[in-house]
Amino acid sequence: MADMRLTKIPVTEQDPKVRARNFEEVCLGYTADEAVAEAKRCLNCKNKPCVSGCPVSVRIPEFIEKVSMGEFEEAYRIITSTNSLPAISGRVCPQERQCESKCVRGIKGEPVAIGRLERFCADYVMKNGGVSAEKPDNNGHKVAIVGSGPAGLTCAGDLAKLGYDVTIYEAFHTAGGVLMYGIPEFRLPKAIVQSEIENLKAMGVKVMTNMVIGKVMSVDELLDEGYEAIFIGSGAGLPRFMGIEGEGLVGVYSANEYLTRINLMKAYLEDYDTPVKKSNKVAVVGGGNVAMDAARSAMRLGADKVYIVYRRSLDELPARKEEVHHAMEEGIEFLILNNPEKILGDDEGNVRAVECVKMELGEPDASGRRSPVEIKGSEYELEVDTVIMAIGTSPNPLIKRTTTGLETNNRGCLVVNEAMKTTKDGVYAGGDAVTGAATVILAMGAGKTAAKSIDEYIKSNN
Repeated sequence: MADMRLTKIPVTEQDPKVRARNFEEVCLGYTADEAVAEAKRCLNCKNKPCVSGCPVSVRIPEFIEKVSMGEFEEAYRIITSTNSLPAISGRVCPQERQCESKCVRGIKGEPVAIGRLERFCADYVMKNGGVSAEKPDNNGHKVAIVGSGPAGLTCAGDLAKLGYDVTIYEAFHTAGGVLMYGIPEFRLPKAIVQSEIENLKAMGVKVMTNMVIGKVMSVDELLDEGYEAIFIGSGAGLPRFMGIEGEGLVGVYSANEYLTRINLMKAYLEDYDTPVKKSNKVAVVGGGNVAMDAARSAMRLGADKVYIVYRRSLDELPARKEEVHHAMEEGIEFLILNNPEKILGDDEGNVRAVECVKMELGEPDASGRRSPVEIKGSEYELEVDTVIMAIGTSPNPLIKRTTTGLETNNRGCLVVNEAMKTTKDGVYAGGDAVTGAATVILAMGAGKTAAKSIDEYIKSNN
């Protein structure tokens, strides 16, 4: 019989004052006893509503039942039958808007902590020697993956399980894409990412780094190399700016550059000589997960004051509630209903302040959403020495420019159908290259859909 307690088993976290000055993981995860206790809250519903909220169709009640019995390795096997990256998704997936939002236990209390249990299973297996990845028999067909972010890794993993000869082409010197350069160590340790990639390699997936597709080789040339299908999961690494005065001053970063310097180039380690400004007062413009990551990273690099400047209300903040909660605990100040109008510099061309204007929510539009409206005469200067723009990214146009037959929309995103097929025969795409900046789990879902479509495509042509 299920444990009917209304709240989740709490998870241990670093103290906010301590963690705000280090890059160690914030959430320490469940112990075995805690995981078993939380798993016993699951009702094991026959219609499995939680599964319908999972973009990669994890068999949630099945794996949780195994956890409740203490059969952690079997639970892991069930998870990895549909999800190649459980240690990652268990940490960064917005479960509160996905599987947990469908959990029946959430009607009269808190939903089952599905994400924490998924993470526990993956971490348990890693700490206890792992479950040997089985390399399937090769089916004689080759597929290329462009990009080693969550979409590319998921697609590669699903195709490898089906026996395909899979090669990933990664532009950076290290595989992992946004998981390595975008998400900070305190949310997603890089050793975890590399461990998941090693699991894929054990299944036969090959990874080629320093391969900028569109420069070193084109998609057309990959097809000429004998690949029967290609999946493009190159992400959205082209940063957006507001187009306001002062964005060229010293001390203005895109969040993409700032986080890459910290995460991939390890600017937070003293023995790495990676140039990044040691700031005193930082303004981060935006309200998504990337903005939270940039703000919390700036605090950890030693800033005395870090502000989130967001033009809408707190209720409309798109970042995960957990990330907002953690940021507030760590001392990040939220300037909601504020909007930057210009960045002001000193005589030497360095940032000295941001001129902001206060906003209020106007009347609802046809969709019911209230747009922010400037309050006349409310301008003021916010004294800062660093500004980080976290207002979104777009796909790099390089692949589109160097490939025949690929169509993009007005945002530069690749056009695909429901099967993730592009307008070029044999070429599929997914993740941020198609949607623009979105969540890791949605990118994983796209990679999974594409793998199924590629398998069907190759089989229909042979």
